[in-house]
Amino acid sequence: MKIYTKTGDDGTTALFGGKRVLKSTIRIEAYGTIDELNAYVGLLRDQEVNHKRHEVMIEIQDRLFTLGSLLATEPGNAKVKVPHLSEGDVSFLENKIDLMEAELPPLKSFILPGGHASVSFCHVARTVCRRAERNISALDQQEKVDPLITKYVNRLSDYLFVLGRKMALELNVNETPWKPRM
Repeated sequence: MKIYTKTGDDGTTALFGGKRVLKSTIRIEAYGTIDELNAYVGLLRDQEVNHKRHEVMIEIQDRLFTLGSLLATEPGNAKVKVPHLSEGDVSFLENKIDLMEAELPPLKSFILPGGHASVSFCHVARTVCRRAERNISALDQQEKVDPLITKYVNRLSDYLFVLGRKMALELNVNETPWKPRM
């Protein structure tokens, strides 16, 4: 299979199902941001501090490919076979969040991102996840999106926030609380 098809040279791309749309549509922006997020999760997986979470990260990356497939599927085309997302995928993230939070000090203020490059990568992934969530919400205003997709992405951003805190703890990095000037 060739990597280039030349069919997108006119600024369009094909959804799963064959329909061609502009590359600038919110649907393409939504699953493109999921793809970007997947790359950042890969970067997180490569951090030494996350080696023990390798399988969790692989699971998340697999689910992100599933989300991308679901978002890239032509609406209403039931003939296209795509992987599925389940409530169990959301529960998986919630369980991981609960396990990490049990080992963290209580959160008393907002935390400034940073302190260690690995932790900063996690915060970048979290903010990309939030952008994906906004894009999916915008798409949902035009064409209904499975609410489970939005729920998963929302929970993933929560996971990434808590993961950043857990990574900071494991790296012995002090979290910097935000102290607003009033």
